[in-house]
Amino acid sequence: MTEASLQALQGLRELSTLKWYVIPLLAIVLYIYTIEIKKARESGSWDAVFAGLTLFGMDFINETWNGWVFHCTQHSAFWTTPGDTALRTMVGWNIEIMFMFTLAGIIFYHTLLPDKNTRILGIPNRWLIAVGFTAFCVFVEVILNIGGHLVWEYPWWYRSFAGIWLIFFIGYFIFYAAILFMLNLKTVKNKLIFISTIYGIAIILNIIGLGILGFVY
Repeated sequence: MTEASLQALQGLRELSTLKWYVIPLLAIVLYIYTIEIKKARESGSWDAVFAGLTLFGMDFINETWNGWVFHCTQHSAFWTTPGDTALRTMVGWNIEIMFMFTLAGIIFYHTLLPDKNTRILGIPNRWLIAVGFTAFCVFVEVILNIGGHLVWEYPWWYRSFAGIWLIFFIGYFIFYAAILFMLNLKTVKNKLIFISTIYGIAIILNIIGLGILGFVY
């Protein structure tokens, strides 16, 4: 196992590492979702809430298969977060990242233009905004990697031309593409089925890992 992997295993899901700042962060997340739910009840549109749930669910899947990579290789996940945290939930996930991703989908949703057919520079606005958000997220990841907070081990997932594109599409673009797909569904029922499927995949993978293989990283 790499040094970063061994560090990431230390304190994994250990509640004694919790910090008090988690409480106000949780309050902020709950407040934002409460406001969005209130708006949804008044307007009948739950898309903002669904966007937040969709993106977080997609990240849940990503972090789950990343843990599976670590278990299967016994060397390293694609990414690890070995640094200080209030709670490390998986080798590449911590409570701070989780709080951020619970809000990222809502932020993205509110930047979209009301008319999905509106074009910017000849490109459908929603897809162009998705590309912009993805590029920004990759930029932040690179900064975190340079600072040693987010460790990349494999050459195909690194600061190379090929690696950056892989991070671009698998790491983030699919998150925003999933939100756009969800928004295009016609009924609330279909949207809920789609979101439930995302979480179902992540939960099943974790149940298999914990209940059958005896691990969840």
